[in-house]
Amino acid sequence: MQTPQRRRRAEPIFVSIRIDAPLERVWQLTQDPAAHVRWDARFSAIAPIASLDGGGYRFQYTRRIPGHTIIGTGATIGERERPDGTRTSALRFDTADRLSPLGAGRGYWRYVPDGDGVVFSTGYDYEPGWGRLLDRAVRPVIGWLTAWSFDRLRLWAESDAAPERWPLATALQPWRSGRPRAARCGRRSPRAHAMADAPAALAELVAP
Repeated sequence: MQTPQRRRRAEPIFVSIRIDAPLERVWQLTQDPAAHVRWDARFSAIAPIASLDGGGYRFQYTRRIPGHTIIGTGATIGERERPDGTRTSALRFDTADRLSPLGAGRGYWRYVPDGDGVVFSTGYDYEPGWGRLLDRAVRPVIGWLTAWSFDRLRLWAESDAAPERWPLATALQPWRSGRPRAARCGRRSPRAHAMADAPAALAELVAP
């Protein structure tokens, strides 16, 4: 009698982009919640709610969808000074909202100096809020949205062009020159697993 095969878990999402801007600027635009929400189309609002021991903070996030607003909570902590000159940020998030396609998840941001610029990357994974079958369609969309948002961040960091200049609808307007494009990002991790570069702080971060 054959034993049933275990269903293969979906690959974590990975996105990377090179930004021709100082490390400090990229750090500020990504670590400041007010700036973060302006370029990251995955969120409608991010509001810190409590400080964490040892640094970092807890926050509430929202994402507006037609007829509903998804609400969740998260916890994040950044490592600004590392011996190799890189910086990292660890994240855990969760929501009880049944309409959210993303359930509990964890991830990281990584900042690697590269000449006059920065290679900014993320790896993250989550429990499918709509089940694993539907997640096969949802996960590629979430990955694309992450990449599109990263390129919108790049445009802001490099040129000072406000991200509001590029609402999500411009992704469907190929005649708009200079618009953000997900295709400018790398989507395949150079490591065997997209979470391989996660900082130690992620394991120590308490779930929200």
